[in-house]
Amino acid sequence: MTFNFFFVLCFALVALVYAHPISLLARDVFVPEIITPTTGETWVIGDTQSVTWNVSSPPAQITNPVGQILLRKGELTQNVTLAGDFSILAGNVSFIVPSVTPDDDYSIVLFGDSGNFSPEFSIVANTSGAP
Repeated sequence: MTFNFFFVLCFALVALVYAHPISLLARDVFVPEIITPTTGETWVIGDTQSVTWNVSSPPAQITNPVGQILLRKGELTQNVTLAGDFSILAGNVSFIVPSVTPDDDYSIVLFGDSGNFSPEFSIVANTSGAP
């Protein structure tokens, strides 16, 4: 029994020494500059809007190439997905502005590799009578 324990212990130690990942690819975090919306811009609930970001210098290997855009109000990211499941290298995405409380302290959060915020902008009610 002591021999079996010693054999298993030695085998485990050798396995730990030689264990390593098959491949570690060099991956970089991509934090593209958000171009729009800009400071002071106004979005109208129900209108189509676009978010654009700079994709001119992406790293060779992006850790997470799938993008998602969430709405942020003040200091809190809301549970409101504006767009998702797009390539972070697309550089833009369009969506319908959701029905939220009108205010002037909104921003968007662009997720892919990391979450970066746009400048603050306003969302206002649709007063044209159109849906």
